[in-house]
Amino acid sequence: MNRLTISRKTLGERLGRGLFWLLVLAIAFYTMSPFFYAISISFRTNAQVLIAARYLPEAPTFLNYENLFSDSDFMRTMFNSAVVATVTVLLALIVGSFAAYALGRVRFKGRMVVLYTVLAMTMFPQISILSGLFAIVTDLNIYGSTAALMFTYPIFTLPFTVWVLTSFFQGLPAEIEQAALVDGATPFQTFWRILVPLTAPALVTTGLLAFISAWNEYLFALTFTLVNKAAQTVPVAIANFSGYGYEIPIADRIAATVVVTVPVLVLVLIFQRRIIEGLTAGAVKG
Repeated sequence: MNRLTISRKTLGERLGRGLFWLLVLAIAFYTMSPFFYAISISFRTNAQVLIAARYLPEAPTFLNYENLFSDSDFMRTMFNSAVVATVTVLLALIVGSFAAYALGRVRFKGRMVVLYTVLAMTMFPQISILSGLFAIVTDLNIYGSTAALMFTYPIFTLPFTVWVLTSFFQGLPAEIEQAALVDGATPFQTFWRILVPLTAPALVTTGLLAFISAWNEYLFALTFTLVNKAAQTVPVAIANFSGYGYEIPIADRIAATVVVTVPVLVLVLIFQRRIIEGLTAGAVKG
């Protein structure tokens, strides 16, 4: 009887494990198949794409990528996106870490009101503040330049950064800060040399998410660089892609999206350990 019970239990565990992996494979196929199809299209010509829909290219070609990398306008938009996203991340991390330290470690009246006000800023859609930002950018004489994007992008990356980093600063033991002060460190030295390195996983995670948001942002980039093509970023360039002599430039546009995805993918692979630490920090206490 016991053997029969154990056998049924083992069979049930195997069945449950098999159903779990079947579900994982189904989700993976559902989420990854569009990307594989996009990569397949990028190795085909526009004429081949219009003839028939196939998941594997019948005659792979690098023509789309050759055209992209030889296009100085497209490469300039890549450079603009990289500069704008990098500056946005630096501003978000520098300002956000100082603000998060104050909100997470310093006790003052109205602290929670400020914290929830910062969180509430993420609830407004970009379109709702676009007209106000347009007036400010125009008054500052930075309309039509990448400076307009560097000025406006922290508006939607900084609140998230502050909120996430605040929870990390709150979770650090107070004894660490007290020991540093006893050893003669100034409050700034304690913050910069001790607390900031301890929050490195959170900094990497929030910085990468801020980079992705700035890299993929379209509405502000289109609005504030409409009059100056030299200041446009990659999302705007792809949306305005005219192709290379084809009426419907599907393949070369898909190739551009694949190229744009590569930098983000590389960053995720490089910092994947830090990202996992940042996402799982605080899940286990003790």
